[in-house]
Amino acid sequence: MTIDLSALDEDQRVAATAPRGPVCILAGAGTGKTRTITYRIAHLIDSGFVSPTRVLAVTFTQRAAGEMRDRLATMGVGGVQARTFHAAALRQLRYFWPQVAGELPWKLIDNKFPLMGRAARAVGLQTTTETVRDLLGEIEWAKSCLLTPDAYAEEIEGSDRTPPAPAKKVAEVYRRYEEMKNRPDGMLLDFEDLLLHTAAALENSAAVAEEFREQYRSFVVDEYQDVTPLQQRVLKAWLGDRDDLTVVGDANQTIYSFTGASPDYLLNFSRDYPEATVVKLQRDYRSTPQVVDLANTVISRAHGRMAGTRLELRGMREPGPEPEFHEYPDEPTEAREVAGQILTLLDRGVPASEIAVLYRVNAQSAEFEQALSDAGIVYQVRGGEGFFQRPEIRQAVTALVRAANSDAAAQLDAVPLGQAVRHVLAPLGLTPTEPAGAQARERWQLLGALADLADQLAATDPELKFPGLLAELRRRAESRQPPTVEGVTLASLHAAKGLEWDAVFLVGLVEKTLPISHAIKAGDHQIEEERRLFYVGITRAREHLHLSWAQARQEGGRASRKRTRFLDGVLPETADSAPAGRSRKGSRPHRCRVCGRPLHTSTEKVLGRHEECPSDMDDAVFEGLREWRSAQAREHDVPAYIIFTDATLIAIAEAMPRTVTELLDISGVGPVKVQRFGEDLLSVIAGYDRN
Repeated sequence: MTIDLSALDEDQRVAATAPRGPVCILAGAGTGKTRTITYRIAHLIDSGFVSPTRVLAVTFTQRAAGEMRDRLATMGVGGVQARTFHAAALRQLRYFWPQVAGELPWKLIDNKFPLMGRAARAVGLQTTTETVRDLLGEIEWAKSCLLTPDAYAEEIEGSDRTPPAPAKKVAEVYRRYEEMKNRPDGMLLDFEDLLLHTAAALENSAAVAEEFREQYRSFVVDEYQDVTPLQQRVLKAWLGDRDDLTVVGDANQTIYSFTGASPDYLLNFSRDYPEATVVKLQRDYRSTPQVVDLANTVISRAHGRMAGTRLELRGMREPGPEPEFHEYPDEPTEAREVAGQILTLLDRGVPASEIAVLYRVNAQSAEFEQALSDAGIVYQVRGGEGFFQRPEIRQAVTALVRAANSDAAAQLDAVPLGQAVRHVLAPLGLTPTEPAGAQARERWQLLGALADLADQLAATDPELKFPGLLAELRRRAESRQPPTVEGVTLASLHAAKGLEWDAVFLVGLVEKTLPISHAIKAGDHQIEEERRLFYVGITRAREHLHLSWAQARQEGGRASRKRTRFLDGVLPETADSAPAGRSRKGSRPHRCRVCGRPLHTSTEKVLGRHEECPSDMDDAVFEGLREWRSAQAREHDVPAYIIFTDATLIAIAEAMPRTVTELLDISGVGPVKVQRFGEDLLSVIAGYDRN
């Protein structure tokens, strides 16, 4: 095996081929960090520095671990262990437990909620769902920071952290919770315990440490800026006195300090390892220069230690559209306008799966879910129910299992895998054509994604049959590697970390939401983390980026909200209080074709003029177009505005296009709609005498 490094740029190649030993890769958003560390692992193996089974690569999500394994397999590298910290610790603890604990049985807690509720009740705290969840999060933070119950209250007193109850009460809940896990019939362990016991086993047993370190010689840690003190303790125990360690991270993307994560280990790496190779990856291959420039501008206003180590991204893609800034009078209007802009992108051929709406808190999704549903746009909420846990997919997998075990299995194996899967899923709703109705369309999209995955797997392995497919589906479910669903993604900014889309809508950008109110109360440290969260959201976009905020929560409400401070000095126009509904796109505003003044609202931009400016439209043409639109809406069983909005019909009636090219010049008319309705539209227009 010879690894071809020609696919890497100069900086990536330096990182991939650095000598064995401590290496720190400071990798900005979109700079190809996963590619780089995958090539580094492959290069170390190819050069004979380490065998594949001696490498342990640690990621922060099962999905990332699965993707790394898949990339290595594509390069012909097998045997590398790519796991999350917890998955690696669980595997190691199961193996070493008899050596450190003898016959003492233990069991992993799959639901801590009841135990935490009993501990809270024992010390007189409320046991509402919200309170118990907050206590769970607080105690997980304490354990991740290596704080015992006795040390917890003292630590809180000197910090800006606000506990969910008086610190001494939380400490007592913590103590009771730990005591309850020690049972006469064995120990109960939570996820943090997996790390604690793994570290302790390596620290306190020379035999365990020797056996482990004989097995694993080289370590790679992704997202190193998000390591907690507990995870760092495990990493040090893994390493012992060795230094064959590669870490990759970006302090600008530190957004999990509320879980105990700290960028200090990344920032101090060259102090801990003075001989370390440090490489910066700053060429952004994900986003257009326009998106990159905005991201750089936002993060350039950061304060504190991390600001001094920031990376200056350089956009490597072809130029694209300027980011757009929109202010709306209220949230429902914001949601409806965003849905309308998404329809425009869909008309222009942007796949729904390449569009995301991102917000700071999950509660913000409801307004946008409603608007997308009203517009007939299929969507999925990320961070909600996982793909493989969806009832439609569980039902589909059950049907595939039955088919594999049925008398017809041999017949199914005789046809292409994807075709066989579609045959089995047809009775569940996977029809040849997309059905009407939002719920039916959503089921059809989900089942279609499963069938498409079967096609992809069969293309990689033409010999793959039903048993192999089912095994791969189980693996992907465990690794949380869902296939792409052709729907718009709704997600929180935290849930969007590590993902990317062609078009991103950052919504609800108002003070007390971003930065969130408790961060404002906590002070500069938390506010700076909110700025980094905003930066992460911006860098999710490849090409189209829309940023918006609303002055009021409800329609007709008081316009008391202010846009986020993170846009101060960032907006292309400096006015702090833009008129409601005003839009800004770069520094080149659209101008009215009648009076030449800038256009502001989305309706004005579609018309190409101000609404008050005179129009030369023939009312009869407009009414004829509306009648045609009504007939199309009835035929397709959708609201009329999904065919074309009134503003677009007015623009068409004013332009009176004669050709497809002229039709495409009208704002709001994209290639998809021209393909569907172009000939009909031109026929309607041709029926009217221009004179």
